[in-house]
Amino acid sequence: MNERIKTLRKTLGLTLEKFGQKLGVGKTAINKLEKGENSVTEQMFKSICREFDVNEEWLRYGTGEMFRTLTRNEIITDFATDLLKDEEESFRRRLIEALASLDTDDWIVLEKIANSLQKD
Repeated sequence: MNERIKTLRKTLGLTLEKFGQKLGVGKTAINKLEKGENSVTEQMFKSICREFDVNEEWLRYGTGEMFRTLTRNEIITDFATDLLKDEEESFRRRLIEALASLDTDDWIVLEKIANSLQKD
């Protein structure tokens, strides 16, 4: 599992420090996990899978795909959760707030614009 954690971190393009921050631990802890000096606790295992959408079978046994295939609802839920962590005045929050205020006619116009952009 230690090699798979290292592979995951590198696939995500994260440093030891950034990977650890997402899991609430320091880079030394991640380094020791990757080297096999510390074993992966069940809590850490669950945190890695949850935080990075990792397939539990892949992380535990090396079988299947590295990442879980998310449903549309899971993608939206994950996005909304991340959005709530953004700063109040971030572009993403302002954009979603503006979209949330659209009425039905506005959505029809927006859909037409999106469809015309796809055709180009």
